[in-house]
Amino acid sequence: MANIHPTAIVDPQAELDASVAIGPYTIVGPHVKIGAGTTVGPHVVLEGHTTIGRHNRIFQFGSIGAANQDKKYRDEPTELVIGERNTIREFVTLHVGTVQDKAITRIGDDNWIMAYTHIAHDCTVGSHTTLANNATLAGHVELGDWVTIGGLTGIHQFVKVGAHAMVGFASAVSQDIPPYMLVDGNPLAVRGVNVVGLRRREFGDARIAAIRQMHKLLYREGRTLEAAREAIAALAQSAPEAAQDVALMGSFLAAATRGIAR
Repeated sequence: MANIHPTAIVDPQAELDASVAIGPYTIVGPHVKIGAGTTVGPHVVLEGHTTIGRHNRIFQFGSIGAANQDKKYRDEPTELVIGERNTIREFVTLHVGTVQDKAITRIGDDNWIMAYTHIAHDCTVGSHTTLANNATLAGHVELGDWVTIGGLTGIHQFVKVGAHAMVGFASAVSQDIPPYMLVDGNPLAVRGVNVVGLRRREFGDARIAAIRQMHKLLYREGRTLEAAREAIAALAQSAPEAAQDVALMGSFLAAATRGIAR
């Protein structure tokens, strides 16, 4: 049997692995599934059609899988899906999706989600991200892998943040942020390339040089977005070691829907 504190209330229909630990006064609803090795602290509410993977750590006072804050929501059986090895700190709120979109809010693996973070309906968060205290994601936001969001930052609905990008403290994000960029402010501005993050992930000098060149083509030469995209695509020939980075940037720019941050 799972290690369930006697004061916790766990619906008998909930599916908990035998190695799950549930803290005092926590509530687990009937449609919740929790994988092996996950620990849930005291005073957490787990509800909705929520699936939580293996080896997550959920701290006290979280609200996980609650009905979303979309006024169109009518208690449809939409989902929240959380991957593996995530750390979810105090007072985090994660909501289920809506039928108007994917009907799933999805969190990947190995994310570090700090206190008071809010992830709204239909968001997709990749893996290895860091969301500092009070980061707020509106509905339908997409974060790529290895994204870092600074504390007290708000992200507008439908915004996409590309992989390896970093958003600084107390920023207001209303446009898409291309991969690898370093941005901050209100109004938001692109400051350069997230070089420190890339070096921590063992990007070599040649790849970083190519990414710097993509930044230059996008932001320093007065090109139109289409002209910049064409020039970036050509880098795959001159810098083959960065071909995957060029492809990532190209696909992101092609899919941007809110215009890119300048």
